[in-house]
Amino acid sequence: MNPTTFANLPNPIQFPDSDVVIYDGDCKFCQAQVKRLYWFDQKNRLSFVSLHSDFVREQFPDLTYEQLMSQMYIIPASDSGYSDKRYGGAAAIRYLSRRLPKLWLAFIPMHIPFSLPIWQWMYNRIAERRYRIAGKSESCDPDGSCDLHFSKLKPNSSGSDGSKRLEKQL
Repeated sequence: MNPTTFANLPNPIQFPDSDVVIYDGDCKFCQAQVKRLYWFDQKNRLSFVSLHSDFVREQFPDLTYEQLMSQMYIIPASDSGYSDKRYGGAAAIRYLSRRLPKLWLAFIPMHIPFSLPIWQWMYNRIAERRYRIAGKSESCDPDGSCDLHFSKLKPNSSGSDGSKRLEKQL
């Protein structure tokens, strides 16, 4: 049950009372954003774990691989372990804007009434292109995880819809 993290970031085993940030550990763009979150935190309110870790499958079986690949998730800590609440995508950023003092400037625009669908739409556009934005990582190429996202942007020449690649990864 060893959580996989990037660059020795705090993990849920080290800080069991922290909120868990689940991110794509094979994505350079995601790794850069996680480093920023760690810098914004500085009080170990957050711990970080890659969605590719066994820890995620064991602790959060309700989150599917497809959900985790589509957006970052925050699992708040509770007195009895982890909360049943799941914040994904823009809702996760909104949650963090309340939780981390260095993100309080983002609080006002993120909490404009009825704005969450707009923020989520913008988040989804970036998330779909994250491998392209930061460039492919070496670790995502062999199993085709980069292709999972690139196939949305261009037709797949093999005629497959990507579901076989997803099953292979699971």
